[in-house]
Amino acid sequence: MSINHPVAIQRILDDTKTIAVVGLSSNPSRPSYTVTKYMQAQGYRIVPVNPFETEVLGEKAYATLDAVPEQIDLVNIFRRSSQVGQFVDQAIRLGIKAVWMQDDVIDEAAAQRAVAAGLLVVMDDCILRQHLRRKR
Repeated sequence: MSINHPVAIQRILDDTKTIAVVGLSSNPSRPSYTVTKYMQAQGYRIVPVNPFETEVLGEKAYATLDAVPEQIDLVNIFRRSSQVGQFVDQAIRLGIKAVWMQDDVIDEAAAQRAVAAGLLVVMDDCILRQHLRRKR
């Protein structure tokens, strides 16, 4: 399936239970915090992935995706575009079903690697905005 395909977006929102949020900050003014707080309120399990945090939104934070001890359905990335590739490659290696790169997070090569590996991929879009759009 292609990147940002409407069916992929719907499948991610419908099938995801656990979201690992790479770059999740405990600072309430950061987009990662507000978007993730919303997703958590919608019933998604949140796993913070940030080596500079110990806990965010009441959840234990992990330094890397590899350190997360539970099944992850989606990796939601709030990092600079130049850092995306490593997280996408980890998601592929770990057998995670989908990756979502938030607004202004763009790495075409990493997205193509993920699609080639069979992952659902959304790039340069906001999961909160897409969730709200589909709730109507």
